[in-house]
Amino acid sequence: MIRPMQFQWKQHIQIAMLVMLAGLIAAPAAADVGRVKVAKGAVHIERGGKTVPVSVGALVQVRDTIITGADGSIGITFRDDSLMSAGPNTVLSIDSFAFDTTTHEGGFDSTLKRGTLTAVSGKLVKQQPESMRVRTPAAIMGVRGTEFAIRVVESAN
Repeated sequence: MIRPMQFQWKQHIQIAMLVMLAGLIAAPAAADVGRVKVAKGAVHIERGGKTVPVSVGALVQVRDTIITGADGSIGITFRDDSLMSAGPNTVLSIDSFAFDTTTHEGGFDSTLKRGTLTAVSGKLVKQQPESMRVRTPAAIMGVRGTEFAIRVVESAN
């Protein structure tokens, strides 16, 4: 004989499991941290060992590496309204991105391996000036301002 209290407990567990399952199903969408607004020339993203063609509207994810060819350029808007533009012959990795839409707290790390990058910081830097970092082969920049440009030239060695 099942007591009413036990039956309610089982229902609560079932509901909790359904909520967790729904969260797991929705989780991959949370990996999208930005969207391509401009793409010209040869541009692609390396994601999980595969090459993904880039077009306007394409989603950008953490651990993506954006690669532009000799005639390529790309403009990306991130969830915190940060803007990044990469010019020709650029290799840019999105290392981490976390953004709380309520508090505007989080962090944004990227690596510019070569090429050019211009950026306008968004809500993350306005809330936490130290929250955005760009690594290069020679240095790590902590972004505290609102706009910056970087150029990494491959050495002749």
